[in-house]
Amino acid sequence: MVRILPQTKAAAVNPLKSSQPLGAALAFLGVDGAMPLFHGSQGCTSFALVLFVRHFKEAIPLQTTAMDEVATILGGADHLEEAILNLKARTKPTLIGVCTTALVETRGEDCAGDIADIRLKRTEELAGTEVVLANTPDFDGAIEEGWAKAVTAMIERITRPGEQARQSKKIVILPGWNFTVADIEHLRETVESFGLKPVILPDVSGSLDGTVPDRWVTTTYGGTSVEDIRELGTAEQCIVIGEHMRRPAELLQRLTGVPYVLFRSLTGLKDADRFVSLLSAVSGAAAPAGVRRRRAQLQDALLDGHFHFGGKKIAIAAEPDQLYQLASFFIGMGSEIAAAVTTTDMSKILEEVPAQSVQIGDLGDLEALGAGADLLVTHSHGRQAAQRLGIPLMRVGFPIFDRLGSQHKLTILYQGTRDLIFEVANIFEANRHAPTPEALDPLRKREMPDELRSSPLARH
Repeated sequence: MVRILPQTKAAAVNPLKSSQPLGAALAFLGVDGAMPLFHGSQGCTSFALVLFVRHFKEAIPLQTTAMDEVATILGGADHLEEAILNLKARTKPTLIGVCTTALVETRGEDCAGDIADIRLKRTEELAGTEVVLANTPDFDGAIEEGWAKAVTAMIERITRPGEQARQSKKIVILPGWNFTVADIEHLRETVESFGLKPVILPDVSGSLDGTVPDRWVTTTYGGTSVEDIRELGTAEQCIVIGEHMRRPAELLQRLTGVPYVLFRSLTGLKDADRFVSLLSAVSGAAAPAGVRRRRAQLQDALLDGHFHFGGKKIAIAAEPDQLYQLASFFIGMGSEIAAAVTTTDMSKILEEVPAQSVQIGDLGDLEALGAGADLLVTHSHGRQAAQRLGIPLMRVGFPIFDRLGSQHKLTILYQGTRDLIFEVANIFEANRHAPTPEALDPLRKREMPDELRSSPLARH
């Protein structure tokens, strides 16, 4: 059984995690016409905005209540009300997603009560706009919890409760935070190929896919509509990807009776097979020819790629569900997890990670534990550790700001798993060192004369 090692350092030397408010804002960005609003100081929003812009290379709609010293002492309810009304008047969003920060959470403000008062007093002014609150203190959890809390809050606030008439071909999909734009697009296309109608919440593929609108839009301009969220209860089935999405799925089932099936990962042949089998059962249709062809391509990639993976030592630092996804992938390819570092011990999925131990920590821990590994796997902040250790880096997760196209990298189902195999195998191939005579025969070095041992031929 894997050992979960607690964090022992008083401060993070090279932080691994991103905060809960950032995760919640990312989820709200997957809703059409939305505007995330950080309730706290201006600096919290500025830092998150910089990370978003560097990662997505896009203009990101993100606002703040900009609490000052006086509001910090006396309370920020007035700032919150003013910000919501200004956003409604100027940008006319369909949804304002309020993400609390450490400032208001530490002070103990009743943000839920404040928003309820604002809705009551300003009913006419806020008509047509949903205001959703996600309690996301910076000092607790990470991006994974923030994403899940925002999705839970949207379902709780917007979805119509009660048993409703089911639409036989409609399914709800609740993806994890680590799904890229390409992942969600591929997920939708695969589901639609079975004749099903997916509603994906959140859907960042509609809002953060790099398209340029024909006019300036002050909110998100794509993603799940508020009306779709309201009618989630009419779906026949809910599919959940990632342990951190279990709570919103349970809430949806409790509110509407829609059953859910949870997938811990969609990467790898077995998980993809299970997903396709479920789609076949729900739709009553056999897997389309295109899906079967991609499965055959993955089987060929598994045969071609396993020579590069066997015996390789992998060091991974990621959020819990993404850590499980990647560790399971590498183990399935015959590699060994030399180091596993994650952000929080709040997820049950850590008990299933195929590693001897999982360290709760930062990128400093990854660097210490990953010495001697063949590959480091983490986001762009791990590049200095990789350089110091002389180990190649595979960039995953958030943020990735020193490479283009990270959001269009596919990692799930047959095609995504195939692409991952090729990417990793090519990294190993590019960093392969030609064997020296001494490496092939350790006795050779002792038997060689000094003049031959120091010659260019002996070194190369």
